[in-house]
Amino acid sequence: MDERRTHPLVERTRRQFFHECGLKLGAMGLASLVAPSAFANPAGNSLNPLAPRAPHFAPKAKSIIYLFMNGAPSQLDLFEEKPLLTKYDRQPIPEEYTKGERFAFVRGTPRVLASPYKFARHGQSGAVVSELLPHTAKIVDELCFVRSCKTDAFNHAPAELFLNTGLARVGRPSMGSWLTYGLGSENQDLPGFVVLLSGGGQPSGGCSCWSSGFLPTAYQGVQFRSKGDAVLFTSNPPGVSALTRRQSLNALRDLNQMSLESVGDPEIATRINAFEMAYKMQSSVPELLEIAGEKPETLAAYGAEPGKPSFASNCLLARRLVERGVRFVQLYHRGWDSHGTSPGDDIMTSLPQRCKETDQACAALVMDLKQRGLLDSTIVIWGGEFGRTPVNEARNGSTYLGRDHHPHAFTMWFAGAGIRKGVTLGQTDDMGYFSTSDPLHVHDLHATLLHLMGIDHKRLTFRFQGRDFRLTDVHGELYRPMLV
Repeated sequence: MDERRTHPLVERTRRQFFHECGLKLGAMGLASLVAPSAFANPAGNSLNPLAPRAPHFAPKAKSIIYLFMNGAPSQLDLFEEKPLLTKYDRQPIPEEYTKGERFAFVRGTPRVLASPYKFARHGQSGAVVSELLPHTAKIVDELCFVRSCKTDAFNHAPAELFLNTGLARVGRPSMGSWLTYGLGSENQDLPGFVVLLSGGGQPSGGCSCWSSGFLPTAYQGVQFRSKGDAVLFTSNPPGVSALTRRQSLNALRDLNQMSLESVGDPEIATRINAFEMAYKMQSSVPELLEIAGEKPETLAAYGAEPGKPSFASNCLLARRLVERGVRFVQLYHRGWDSHGTSPGDDIMTSLPQRCKETDQACAALVMDLKQRGLLDSTIVIWGGEFGRTPVNEARNGSTYLGRDHHPHAFTMWFAGAGIRKGVTLGQTDDMGYFSTSDPLHVHDLHATLLHLMGIDHKRLTFRFQGRDFRLTDVHGELYRPMLV
């Protein structure tokens, strides 16, 4: 086969080119706007945009599971014990911290808020963990805590978009999309990027958090649903047999292939792949979701119940997905927004409830991956879109205890391939307000995760609207303190 057939512009002869320009002046304008990378399939000759592709260098990891605690957990009630907060509880915080500061909701004089929870050191590493996370406390020697995470946004939707796409506005590809664009997928019967939701719906940033942006839509995250069809439009309509469906898809594939060879639009290849993937998922997804076949002790470790959607079930599904070669799995669990405006969102009621819903399953996931040998090739990430303030929000005089949004310092933890374990990195000041050592900015996080997957973040680019874009834009440095 002539390899030039994979690039439609190369196929066109000089005579054909001038013939089309003579008939269609618009074609010249189009040719000047469309970059070669828009037509090039990074998979080489394959029409499948999710075909596996070689990384830039030998990777430490093959897949990522991102446990996104949507709403932003309070690091000061979970991982950061600050005696100074207790000493100055309910007193005005020194102005040096808040002068010129913009808060989402705090008004007037901010007052210090001590944590009502007890902290203790755990494991050989001596990591500090709150009493709210007893299961996480048991696995601290497998984890790398980073207390000095930083972001540029302090409202939920922009911060969620920033942490997922590298930009606080809609329109950029998500990290999972970049990874599947760069590396493809090792399982051709499932999407390369899967999203699982729990806790009450989508994040504030909506499906833009797992959008493919300007990348071909083949790389968009696919949301698995807990009710009805796990993936929409994969079931055959009433009266349509499997044979009829297969014959219809064959005809559509042939027509789309003719169009692809004529036009060269990569979205046509995406369409072909989407139809085929939907057909394959009719058998692969039901088998994946059937967690009743797991050992009883495994289900008990996660706290998962067959037929009952939950964060625990999603954690178990995440393990099953990476076990099958899925590249990027992202779990969103809503409800961590603890402002203190009511019992439903304070740190005395809602925060313990969120911890109860997630703590056991997070710890079980890490240990299950380790026992199966999958932690050597998988990265697990835990964290929210930003942190919480060391001051009480007290919005409109509320007496419930809560904390406002805080972008300057928050805690995330990491485990798995290429990541140091049993360490706590980064420090904050005595009030837990600012990072004071080894800050981990969102762009640096993205650069580091791509590096662990065998990708140079400066080389993974896509040309759009006249310039090359990348996940880290013009930023990003490797966060070497975290790397083995």
